This record gives sequence, structure tokens and C-alpha cells, in this order.
Amino acid sequence: MAKLSKTFVEKVQPPATGHEVHWDGGHDRAVKGYGLRVSSLGKRVFIVSGRVRGKQLQYTVGPFGQLTEDEARSKARTILQQMREGIDPRDVKKADEAAKITLAEVCKQYVSRPGKLKDSSKAEIERHVAKVFADWQHKPIAEITEAQVRKRYREMATKGLTGKPAPGQANISMTTLRSLINYAARQFKKADGSPLITHNPVSALRDDWIQLKPRTRDVDTRKVGEVWHMLTTLRADLIAAQQREDGRVNPQDADKQAGVDLALFLLLTGARRNEGAKLEWKNVNLEEGWFHLPDPKNANPVWIPLSVQAKALLSARPRVRGNPYVFATRSKAGHVVDTRAPLTRVSEIAGQTLSAHDLRRTFVSVAVTVCNVDLYRVELLTNHVPRSVTTRHYLQTSRLQYLQPEVERIGTWMEDQGRIAEAKASGGNVVTLRA
Repeated sequence: MAKLSKTFVEKVQPPATGHEVHWDGGHDRAVKGYGLRVSSLGKRVFIVSGRVRGKQLQYTVGPFGQLTEDEARSKARTILQQMREGIDPRDVKKADEAAKITLAEVCKQYVSRPGKLKDSSKAEIERHVAKVFADWQHKPIAEITEAQVRKRYREMATKGLTGKPAPGQANISMTTLRSLINYAARQFKKADGSPLITHNPVSALRDDWIQLKPRTRDVDTRKVGEVWHMLTTLRADLIAAQQREDGRVNPQDADKQAGVDLALFLLLTGARRNEGAKLEWKNVNLEEGWFHLPDPKNANPVWIPLSVQAKALLSARPRVRGNPYVFATRSKAGHVVDTRAPLTRVSEIAGQTLSAHDLRRTFVSVAVTVCNVDLYRVELLTNHVPRSVTTRHYLQTSRLQYLQPEVERIGTWMEDQGRIAEAKASGGNVVTLRA
């Protein structure tokens, strides 16, 4: 044994090979179990050795240079006392590291779990952390308090990120934060094995949470014909504008047509905006009359039948070499990303500001209230999780070609309403309806 001192640590000679351990002893300040490990390369590391719950354990205190001998001795005393009390210093180290883990680090671990989240969900979570909680990103997640959560929620609800009230974004961002904190509570433990976080501060918003009214906007069924007539007329005008004598196509008109075609597709199918915008030709079968969503929002791959009107729309879509998308454009994404232009026209007719998702609601409204399609069939066609246990477990919920009559009924009604609107627009009062 040797008296471990600053002088000894600096002057001790390294062994020819491997390493040697010099244990502290032979003096009044000696700490039993405290030692210095010296390698043949001259590296000096302070260590401790003791038993934890009957099991021998050697643990690294730290290298000389980062710690002085006095600092190492003091730290060794603390660790050895913990070991005598049955506390494993490795668990303490893990707990110390867990206590420092930041919101950004938790977010990274949360979204990187294989097969757990869609890319769009990952991007949404990362966006909230990067924008709503920008100043909390590098803050230890365990240090986020109820007071901070309440303050940030009220800021978002009253001012948002742009100075305008954003209660919806406030709710979504706090739901995201709650999920991340719950994940951290499950994943990270204290030295005694208890959760690092025992109380989620977002739960303090229970009395502050703003109850938002569900969105119910759609095109009134009495105006669906006008919308159909407007979109089909606009589409015909754009196609005509591209048929120039020199044979060249105006790319701007082609992009506009793709946006109009997408709006019609959403109206005819009830698909979500991204489901339509990102639809690829490989997932369309015009001969059999269906389109396939391999990775939809609810993770239920589905084959949805196409009406005659939807098939005609897709059949007329140009295929762009090197671009897999049905609604191809010159955008960086390669497909339609902005449907505001046609939807502005739709909104003017509807008398309210509508989004692409409101065309999905219009499809549902027309199907149920006008075409008398059973609600469970509409749920299947829009790829919602069926509410009925029987539907979920006994009906075919993926290959929906058996619902072809329903989509034909919906498409035919919309087209007929468009003809009525066209007749009114031209001053006529006689319209030939389909049998």
C-alpha cells in the first residue's frame, strides 16, 4: 500500500505492461478501498473497490488531471459510503446522466423508435419542439415546471407564434409535450429505480384546457353542383390553354390543372389531402377501378374503389417521365403541395373559407345525407377505424372493391348536380339526368 498524495500520483512509475493498482494505506487519512490505477502508457485513474449487496465491485472515480488527488479522495469517500449502504455507483451515474437529459434529446429518442411513428408525425413533433418550445430544447426535461407549462400554454392560446391566438396549436403542442414527458418518465430512472419524473407538469392544464368545437365545415349539398361545374369548367379551360399550335405545354397551366384535378379527386373519393397529393401511379389500377393507400394515417393499408367519374379524371391525367406521382407538378416535392388556388374558388361558392379536408367532409355529407350510404360503409371508404366491433372484426376493411356501387352512386350524384348547375348557368331549364 502507498500513501496516495499529489506527489505520489505525479511521480509513480508506470509498469512495463498492462497496469498496476496502488491502494491507499499506511497513514491516518487512508481510505480503505481507494486506489490509483496506472497503465503502461502512464495514464493515472482513481478507482474504488467495495461490495454492494454482497457483490464485489470496482468503479472508476475519474482520471488524474480532471480530478486532483484531494477531489478524488473526497469523491471516493462518498462513493464507498453509498456502496456500504447498498447503492450501486453505476446506478447513481446513470441517474445523474438521466437527470441532465434535455427535451431535444428525449424528442430525438422518441421519434427514432423503429416502426412507431409515421414520417409526418415525426416532423410534426419535431416542429413543435423546435418552434413552440425553442427555448426549452436544451433544458433538462425533468426541470420543466407546472408554472412554465401554464405560462407557455397561455402565450400560445392568446398570441400563438405569429401574434394571433392559436388555441388549437396550444392544445396540440401541449399534447406533444405531455407524450414526451411521459416517455421520459418510463425510460429514465433514479438510482433507487424509481421514475426520474413522477408528475407530468402538463397535467396542471386540466382546468385551463380550451375545449375546441369540432370542425364541421363542408360544401352545402345544395352547392355541390356549382362547385363541380366550376372545377370542371376551370379544368377544361386549363387543358385548352395547354393545347397550343407549337405542341408545347405551358408548365404553369399544367401545375394549375394538377391542383384542380386533385380537388376533384378529393371531392370524389373523400381521401385526405396528402393521400391524394402523394398518390403514385403504381398504386392505381384503372382497369379494375381502384387506388391503393399502402401507408395511411391509421396504418390500415386499403384498396378503395373508384367511381366512373374518378376513373375518367385519372385516365386523363398526364404521366410525367421520371415522376411517380399522379398529381405531378414542378414543386420540390414533385407533387401538388398547395391547393389554395382552386379552394379559394370553392370557398367563394360555399360562402365560407374551406380547406382540402373540408372536401373530405363534403364527400361524407353527400354519401350519408343525399345518397343514403350507410355510415359504416362511409367510414370504410374514408379509411376511418370502424366504430362497430362487428365491422372491425368480421367485415373486410382493407379490400373495399365490394363498395363499388356506393362510390358510383356518390360520383353520379355529384356529376348530375354539376349538369344542373351548368344548365342554370347557361339559362336552360331542361337537364338530361342519368337513369
